[in-house]
Amino acid sequence: MRLAKKVAIITGGTGNLGIIQARRFALEGASIIIADIDSTKGKQIEHEIQNGFGKAIFVYLDVTNESSWIELVNKTEQLFGLPTILVQNAGIYKSGKILDTDGEQWDSIMNVNAKGVFLGTKSVLPKMIAAGGGSIVNISSTAGIIGSRISTAYNPSKAAVRVFTKSTALQYARNNVRANSIHPGPVESEMLSQVYPDKSLKNQRGLEIPLGRFASATDVCNAALFLASDESSYMTGSELIIDGGLTAQ
Repeated sequence: MRLAKKVAIITGGTGNLGIIQARRFALEGASIIIADIDSTKGKQIEHEIQNGFGKAIFVYLDVTNESSWIELVNKTEQLFGLPTILVQNAGIYKSGKILDTDGEQWDSIMNVNAKGVFLGTKSVLPKMIAAGGGSIVNISSTAGIIGSRISTAYNPSKAAVRVFTKSTALQYARNNVRANSIHPGPVESEMLSQVYPDKSLKNQRGLEIPLGRFASATDVCNAALFLASDESSYMTGSELIIDGGLTAQ
């Protein structure tokens, strides 16, 4: 198994990406902390994995709250031991051009998408270092590489994740902590339906991607699994783009 004896915290654990990752990482031998604000769904996923995949516990987490992070990390150590994998999926999206975006909207997106990643990294690092090292996988986006005609705060928030990941990699490489970011293009998810509420427009957008489709959650999960595992032991500060050729145009 590719993640045997590892302890993985997965934020956004009740979202499309988080669920797929939790199932797959558990099958690969990791003990899973499903971290999210949706307690009802989190408990359902916990029971599902316990009954068929492996070890998993749901723990409530508000990624914007440092105390919530500290509680989660301490609980992880109590239940499974020191965390060696952190996958940060938690994120929100809102569209709106600059003149249509107010400070409150800007702050809410930055708090979840960027500050949440900072707080998670800061909270987990001491335990990961004590464990002898580990892997941090931050889910950014192609939106963190290019600009947008329809959103103002989302792209900068994902760009912050991209560069923060590189800083993490440089600062803690000698502690055997690796940090890499994943940059998916549009992924089939609830968030994508918010971006393209018009189904015909959504289908048209998918066909414009060179490979002719949106990414699946499994596409992103496969990349996260690789970066979380020892197979990527010489990768840190890297960005893995999974976009069907979108940014190659």
